[in-house]
Amino acid sequence: MKKIIAPILALLLLGCQEDEVKNNVDSASAIEALTEYATVNKVFQDVGNNSADAVLSGENATSASKFSNIKTDGPIITVLPLDFTTFPKTITIDYQSGVLCKDGITRKGKAIIVSTNWYGVVGSEHTTTFINYYHNDFKVEGTHFVKNSGTDQDDNLKYSVTIENGKITTSSGKTINYTENSTRTWVAGFDTPLNIWDDEYLLDGTQTGVSSKGVKYSLTVEEPLHFVLLPRSIKSGILNVDVANIKDIKLNYTTSTIAILGQSFPFRI
Repeated sequence: MKKIIAPILALLLLGCQEDEVKNNVDSASAIEALTEYATVNKVFQDVGNNSADAVLSGENATSASKFSNIKTDGPIITVLPLDFTTFPKTITIDYQSGVLCKDGITRKGKAIIVSTNWYGVVGSEHTTTFINYYHNDFKVEGTHFVKNSGTDQDDNLKYSVTIENGKITTSSGKTINYTENSTRTWVAGFDTPLNIWDDEYLLDGTQTGVSSKGVKYSLTVEEPLHFVLLPRSIKSGILNVDVANIKDIKLNYTTSTIAILGQSFPFRI
């Protein structure tokens, strides 16, 4: 899974923050909430992929030799305890004051992962939290939990993913809240653990959140979202979306369209 993230929409986050959750919105407010959803989803998918990278890097390093710091062209990755068999392990991804990564994202701060076993071991659990962690200008908070659920009929690894108390704070102080309960199926790149750019996975499940304007939304995957890294995108898939009082919105990544209130519009991704 690694550093695969959802697409960035070209729209900007607008408006002033409100404390209450709105139950009635117009189509413009609904689209704005979905724009914010795409941003927060992108960030948290990225968190999951980077956490997986760190665990895999720790496994590769400790199986070959003893390194306290894993040297990469990006962050410093520290594994404690520093051996192959002792668990739980604490794996720290330290971007320090900022690292411009190959995918064009500047990250800074720390992501802390506690793992009960290595990433490919069935039943292993990986919990990520954050210390002053930023994805570009977005501050990231919350708890990201992943569990290895075994393989499907095609021998692809499956992982259950839960995000609790997810929150993104923008540079202007707006906050977007996010939760997720999903299943990710790793469909490409597992056999090349040292290459973080060839992974692909399918995402199923549900996601919910509250926009910076207090608009509540929920999303259910109708057709699995197919994430790829290079070029960074969602190749295909359909989301069913409810935004406040507006129901049955369809976000179609296969055709890059959004259907809302009986009309279809291009969805810039």
